[in-house]
Amino acid sequence: MSENLNSNNIENDDFNFINEESDYKDLITRLNEIKSTIALLEKTISK
Repeated sequence: MSENLNSNNIENDDFNFINEESDYKDLITRLNEIKSTIALLEKTISK
């Protein structure tokens, strides 16, 4: 029974890592979009 629990914990850890990695990539993408928007606004304001 404990082998089954250990196996489930490993699978859950892998799943959590995949989700965290995906969240991290989404965050980086969103931050790059915000950076681009700020740069565009700076150009617009300085005209």
